[in-house]
Order: sequence, then C-alpha cells, then structure tokens
Amino acid sequence: MATKTTYPRLGTRALNRATLQRQLLLRRAPRTAMTAERAVRHLVGLQAQNVKPPYYALAARLADFAPEDLSAAMADRRVARMVTMRSTIHTHTADDCMTLRPLVQAARDRELGQFRKGLAGVDLGRLAAVARELVEERPRTMKELRDALLVHWPDADPFALSVAARCSLPLVQVTPRGLWGSSGQVALTTAERWFGREPEPAPAPDDTVRRYLAAFGPASVKDFQTWSGLTRTREVFDRLRPGLLVFEDEHGTELFDLPDAPRPDADTPAAPRFLPEFDNLLLSHADRSRVVPPEYRTRMWKGNQAFCTFLVDGFLAGNWRLEEVKDTATLTVQPFAPLTRTQRAALTDEAAGLLTTMTSARTHDVLFAEVGETG
Repeated sequence: MATKTTYPRLGTRALNRATLQRQLLLRRAPRTAMTAERAVRHLVGLQAQNVKPPYYALAARLADFAPEDLSAAMADRRVARMVTMRSTIHTHTADDCMTLRPLVQAARDRELGQFRKGLAGVDLGRLAAVARELVEERPRTMKELRDALLVHWPDADPFALSVAARCSLPLVQVTPRGLWGSSGQVALTTAERWFGREPEPAPAPDDTVRRYLAAFGPASVKDFQTWSGLTRTREVFDRLRPGLLVFEDEHGTELFDLPDAPRPDADTPAAPRFLPEFDNLLLSHADRSRVVPPEYRTRMWKGNQAFCTFLVDGFLAGNWRLEEVKDTATLTVQPFAPLTRTQRAALTDEAAGLLTTMTSARTHDVLFAEVGETG
C-alpha cells in the first residue's frame, strides 16, 4: 500500500506573510527599485473595473508613489486597460496585453456559451472580422460598436453582440480613459493597433504559472485557476514540479512555490494598508483565508457595491471610504472589530499618507466609524 507523501506545512500566518511580501504589501518597494510599470508587470496586472483602483493599489505597494507615475506609463502606451483574467478589466503592461490575453482566450470563448441564444445565426468568425475593422478604423465606444454590428445582425441580441466582440478580440481601452485626473468614455481598439505590434500566438502557461507564484505564492492549482480563469492546469504544475518546492496548508492542500521566493517568518510585523475595491490580494486564491478571516468573507461588498478595504496585522479588518468636499478630504475607517489604541494610531498615520498622496485637498481628516457600520 502506497504511503501518502508529506510536505512541510505552512500555517495561515506564514502564508499571509509570504503573500504580502510577494504583493509588495509587507514593505513598500522603493521607487528606485520598482517603478509603477515594473510593479504592474511583477503583479501580473492590477484589477481595474474602475479607473482609480490601480492607482490606490500601487499607493499601498510603492514608496513615494505618485499617481502621475502610472498615468504617464498609460499615456505612453507602456501599460493599458483590457479584459483578461476572470473576464474582468485589468491594467497590464503592453507586453502582457499582447501575451496574457491569448493565454486566457479559451476562457473567453467559454464565456460566449452563455450568450448562444442571443447569437443564433451569427457567424462568430465574421463578427470578429467586422468588429476588428470597425475598431481599427477608429476607436469605438461599446454603443457605437454594438449599433454597427446590429446593422449586420439585426435579429441578434444587442448585448450578446457586444460581448461577442469583447470576447473574440483583444480590445484595449484607449486613453484618456484611465488617466489620473482625466475623464473619458470607454473607447476600444485592438491591442495590435494600440501598441503597433503584430498579434502573438498564445504562449505556453508555464511562465505564467511561475509569475503567478512569484506574485501570489505559495499557491495551489485551484488558486492559480481561480486567479487566471483557466481550467485543467494540474498537468502544468506536474510538469513544473521538479523545479518547484511543495508544501501543504493546514487542511493538507498541496501548495507549490518557487525555490528562491521569499517566505518570511510568520511573526514578521505587517503595517496596516488601505486597499481599493477588488484588490488582487483579495481575489486571487481559491482559499482566501490567508488574508480574509472566514467571518469577514462577505464584508467586502453589499449587493452590487464593492467596498475599499484595509488590513491590520496583514488580515482584512474593515472597510474605508474617501470623500472630498471642496478643499477637505475625509477618510472614514470602518473596522469590523474593536481596534487597539496602537492599531488606531498606525491606521491614522497610514491614512494621512494616503490622503497626501492621492488627493490635492489642503485639509485632511481621518475618522473612525463605529464597529460594524458599513456603507
């Protein structure tokens, strides 16, 4: 009878500290060593359903960060916004826009299956060709694209047509959308047109697995699949296994990691951090308990509204909101449980830095709401 292989066990706090270190949240990376563009690449993209979250994500991770650092990279087309992992908008480097999207294309193709009824009679190959011609002629808003496609397929569901275009093509949101302090509708063109490059074939997933582990590890196969939206990747990990370290968590789940990746001591101090809504840290593992205590799993959103969150001692501890009225910026901290005097002082210092970095208001206030309040 074969015996089960046992691996070194990593507790929740050890996983927490390792992930914080990879995410640049245990200690902020100095500006001289990690530019905004390099951070976006290291983190394999930043969740970006809205314009501001990537900026707040980097403010939590980079020392002396200025929003203009990321905005300039976007204006210069060194980074851009597009749909990639989990069918959500991410801010990626130009290189990753060109390679990660082909890698997850199979997941986008599966997504189209949900809209089969609304696309009855639509030749998806022709739709992709028509949509490409439209957005490469000039950037189009989704409404403009949808209306133009309806001319060709008047009986199709309008929303399904727009989803089909988004899933079939690597569409980039063009600037000024996404720039700090600017505004603009979402207008789309292809990644090839925006970056002036030829399309690239889908890469093997091996390098992406390693990059995921560098930014989110140690992690399981299911963790990677949760982050990427890909399926059936066990064989990739098995192929890479000889060059990886293997651990297990407190439940016996097999975890993989890069041999030279940092794994700090579980008692390493972790300063508080303010994170934007849907921060990568909170969404990129099947088992989120390394950062999110089980009792707080549903406290990051209410209905369709997502909250900005903060960490205390490396773990989710509450929500926060920022309001700017005239020349005053007020950050309200909403803890899930009572805070010690030391924790409140550390949060106040962190909040003051955030207000200085991310607002132009002359007056800053930090308020603490009662425990349990939300919204």
